[in-house]
Amino acid sequence: MIAIIDYGVGNLFSLKSSLKALGLNAVVTSDKSEVLKAKRVILPGVGAFGAAVEKLEGAGLYNTVLEVARGGVPLLGICLGMQLLFDKSFEYGEHKGLSLLRGEVRPLSDDISGLKIPHMGWNSLNFVTKSPLFKYVSEGEYVYFVHSFYAKNCEESLIATSRYGVDVTAAVGYDNVYGTQFHPEKSGDVGMRILKAFGEL
Repeated sequence: MIAIIDYGVGNLFSLKSSLKALGLNAVVTSDKSEVLKAKRVILPGVGAFGAAVEKLEGAGLYNTVLEVARGGVPLLGICLGMQLLFDKSFEYGEHKGLSLLRGEVRPLSDDISGLKIPHMGWNSLNFVTKSPLFKYVSEGEYVYFVHSFYAKNCEESLIATSRYGVDVTAAVGYDNVYGTQFHPEKSGDVGMRILKAFGEL
């Protein structure tokens, strides 16, 4: 069973529908015990970093995510959920993250000019290192992004980038902890293949 963590942030049911279409059993839950029983866990997220951390803590799930990761269970953060995996974010102030991955989250506007922000649309994947998350995907295939901030100084876990004025961190992976800045559930067939791979981890 895959637990999709519900802490009041993210488009959870389109994600659940994608997993169901793949024949994967998934549940949207805010129940700590249910999350800890899951074979795989997804941390989604849309919105502001600081508010998301507060909601995760308020739901009593901040330490649950840490427990999942430290227990070796495959964990996938999506969009803001990926950003939460890092040490900190500089989105409207400075906010502490989960520190499951080394790195920080910075505004795209610091590093690009002449391009629209948020970065919204389809961009191709450039692989940095081999990852089981992309076992069914070829380099150069396109995925869908919607974001104004991105992970930096995360070379230790970087597995894929996309070009949008600069090399944007597209996906990360270290041990059992994974993250995608793009939305697999909005990325058509390519995204479905990525979710399929995660379901096999």
